Amino acid sequence: MTLAASLVTDFKADLERTKKMIAAIPADKLDWQPHAKSMTLGGLAGHIAESPAWACAMMEDEMDMGAADWKPFAPASLQEIQAKVEECAGACLGALVGKDDGFMTATWTMKNGDQVMIAEPRHQAMRGVLLTHQAHHRGQLSVYLRLLDVPVPATYGPSADDAGGF
Repeated sequence: MTLAASLVTDFKADLERTKKMIAAIPADKLDWQPHAKSMTLGGLAGHIAESPAWACAMMEDEMDMGAADWKPFAPASLQEIQAKVEECAGACLGALVGKDDGFMTATWTMKNGDQVMIAEPRHQAMRGVLLTHQAHHRGQLSVYLRLLDVPVPATYGPSADDAGGF
């Protein structure tokens, strides 16, 4: 199995976890935030929804965040978040189709002007963005849901809200 195919397999499994977590968000709480320094629930969910599309930018050898014309996705509804998940996941999966191991092991660099922020094999950078980064933010989202007294969906096993959970 190629590195890209392995990444696709892992991303698809993680995507189902993401969709379950997003589906649990109360539609009327998108402006809620647990702390003044925290993202709003809608902002966090929007970030989770759009980040798989970063895979498209990772098809180039380098990305300069200082030159990027990016604005965070600011969802107005739960439906917009769910649609963005589908859109960005599709873009990600499309970007990975047919990529060979030589392409995936080539160095990918993220810069901010002259400052190098990341320089590592593309497959490693993508795994970090598509899997580790997503898991981190799903964890944050699970805390938001718990604080709002919303049942937390199972992700890597049952949650305390599942029958037979911890």
